[in-house]
Amino acid sequence: MLRASIRKELLMVHSILFSRCGDPGWWPGDTPFEVAVGAVLTQNTSWDNVERAIHNLKMKDLISPDRIVETPDEELVRLIRPAGFFNQKSVYLKEFSRFLSDRFSGRVENLGSVPLERAREELLSVKGIGKETADSILCYGASLPVLVIDAYTWRFLERFLGGSFPEGVRKGDYDSLQSFLMGELSGDALFYNRFHALLVLLSKDHCRKTPACGSCPLSAICSFGMGVGNRTK
Repeated sequence: MLRASIRKELLMVHSILFSRCGDPGWWPGDTPFEVAVGAVLTQNTSWDNVERAIHNLKMKDLISPDRIVETPDEELVRLIRPAGFFNQKSVYLKEFSRFLSDRFSGRVENLGSVPLERAREELLSVKGIGKETADSILCYGASLPVLVIDAYTWRFLERFLGGSFPEGVRKGDYDSLQSFLMGELSGDALFYNRFHALLVLLSKDHCRKTPACGSCPLSAICSFGMGVGNRTK
């Protein structure tokens, strides 16, 4: 049975994690465009691999839309090879860079110059930009009020609620979960940034595929941690 006080409990989750971890300072990047590059490269790979690829791009002074577009395909593939799926991602980076230059003067921050839904729709029209990547760019790169949904979010919420999802949320459906959480939390850009980043930290340290509930700061309010949830993963 779904708990009635979910909004209060989600805010408590944020409060507990923020008290324990502080501001995660996520997403790492020296510029909004570097953040966006990281969002594209992190698809289906670890962040360590992304950092190696970004380091290669920085060594060639290529962290700008124009320079990425001008880089020969073979060279770009070689530089981002550590991130995996390098042939596809080189295309995605060039398509995104062209889009950003053509529509927003090459500046990720300018995505905020149009209504949020329109900015999101335009990003989703770019080859290789899916919902999670688009929202990561909007939230972390452009500092817009969007909550990123990922596998960590689903795993946490399913365990936290004891295997039940709120009415209207369909398991695996990105938009339904995002709509529900943003409706309940009603946060600003900084809140959504921190909330998602804190869940990522929680999922890496405690709410892993094999959970470490004993040391989890949420064990006293989490159905799974209290032993009343569905313990199948």
